[in-house]
Amino acid sequence: MATDILVPTLGESVSEATVAQWLKKPGEAVAADEPLVELETDKVTLEVNATEAGVLAEILAGEGENVEVGALLGRIENGAAATAAAVTAAPATPEAAAPQQAEPPPAEPPPAPEARPAAAGANGAGTPSDLVVPTLGESVTEATVAQWLKQPGEAVAADEPLVELETDKVTLEVGAPGDGVLSEIRAETGATVEVGAVLGVVTLGAAPVGPTAPAPAAAAAPAPAVSAPPAAAGPAHGELSPAVRKMIADNKLDPARVPGSGKDGRITKADVQAVLASGGAAAPAAAGTGGFDPGAVPRSGAGGKITKADLVSFLGIEAPAAPAPAAVAAGPREERVRMTKLRQTIARRLKEAQTTAAMLTTFNEADMGAVMALRAQHKEAFEKKHGVKLGFMSFFTKAAVKALKELPAVNAEIQGDELVYKKHYDIGMAVSTPAGLMVPVIRDCDLKSFAEIEGGLAALAAKGRDGKLSMDEITGGTFTITNGGVFGSLMSTPILNMPQSGILGLHKIQQRPMVVDGKVEARPMMYLALSYDHRIIDGREAVTFLIKVKEAIEDPERLLLDL
Repeated sequence: MATDILVPTLGESVSEATVAQWLKKPGEAVAADEPLVELETDKVTLEVNATEAGVLAEILAGEGENVEVGALLGRIENGAAATAAAVTAAPATPEAAAPQQAEPPPAEPPPAPEARPAAAGANGAGTPSDLVVPTLGESVTEATVAQWLKQPGEAVAADEPLVELETDKVTLEVGAPGDGVLSEIRAETGATVEVGAVLGVVTLGAAPVGPTAPAPAAAAAPAPAVSAPPAAAGPAHGELSPAVRKMIADNKLDPARVPGSGKDGRITKADVQAVLASGGAAAPAAAGTGGFDPGAVPRSGAGGKITKADLVSFLGIEAPAAPAPAAVAAGPREERVRMTKLRQTIARRLKEAQTTAAMLTTFNEADMGAVMALRAQHKEAFEKKHGVKLGFMSFFTKAAVKALKELPAVNAEIQGDELVYKKHYDIGMAVSTPAGLMVPVIRDCDLKSFAEIEGGLAALAAKGRDGKLSMDEITGGTFTITNGGVFGSLMSTPILNMPQSGILGLHKIQQRPMVVDGKVEARPMMYLALSYDHRIIDGREAVTFLIKVKEAIEDPERLLLDL
């Protein structure tokens, strides 16, 4: 049975590609998800992978040919015969080639201590299976290994997540192809890998290797004999430690001339260092005198003990200056952290928006009193019936869709030298996640109820925080709403989410004095900002759009009556 190799969807506004190169030749074995051919568009280069294992039977689109989405590139012959051919044609791996040597193996080969710990199970059985980078989505050709969730030698279950990959749009997990053991990691954390690259090897059907028996404890070496310390230098000094004794000998000092500050007058290394630093006690001991008579030293210590100051004064040694306090090590003044793929893409796209679009922002303000009163009146009943809280985003989404229908240029985009007017209303909702700003999309908001919009936003926001958003959930929006008010922003100028032509910015609700019917009242006001691409949208349309949103928010019954 043959499987067709087709040109996949290439992305928004991209309808054809050029065959850059074939990575396999007819007759060669291919594995499932293995890259077969590279296609080149005016935006990206992407790989088309095999959907099933088998043999590349024929190539129908040669290198350099232009092909459209859905066109036939070639065919894969699969089935039992093809699988057998694939096994025969596949080059032997170094591990497989090792035992096939000209010389016969020894009758009882010694165990190889450096073999991969999980290459075989407890009974030596197991089939290695490569863990490969899956297709990552339209126009995404590489990812970064974020972290491994398993380590070599650990048991894994079928479809159990083994490694997290991070692309410039989403974070995804790669699961185990079956039950077994993770025997090898080939792409370490932080490595950049392309679609189809081998991340590691899972030995299917193997059992985890048990812990290695600990080596027998070495016989305890007999404790070295401790030689008796030499006689004390004097009653005021006590015993000398080996380190102090060596310092005194190396510098030809008389222990009797070194004041001891340790317990029971013991000389410490600091005492010797202080004497050396002073320069007054570095002279060798006087020959034949045996030092000095301790009885001649004045004693000012408790119980008639000789203190360090007594010795310094008696010997005429200039007391060393107190050492300056050690400078406290300052903490790190900066930290370097590698930008994630997502953060790099956010930075690039925001800069592209500023460079490409003729971006301008217009402002207005809305009295939130009516929406707040309506929400307060019905929020309990709404949550009880629909299982989701009634927020402000559903009101603004409905108001924006109503305005977009009346001003279609705000829902349009530029593709080449054409204006594309979208007649569907897929609204992107900017969400802050630990990984960065994400804009999941709620489809067909004109057909959804308030409850469906609120529920969809809550689900997408939760996925964003968990890093579980799929490619389909963050692409294809026609207009975006961002709410900086949740962070306390009073006013801002949002940046376009290209290739869209408009983005609505919501802000903090603030009590401000307003004139109502000739009287000054404190009203809950919100600034509204519309950033737009002036190449598509004129100022009149932008201002009118904000007025339409303002009217719908200040009189929410208009949304229900479609006025």
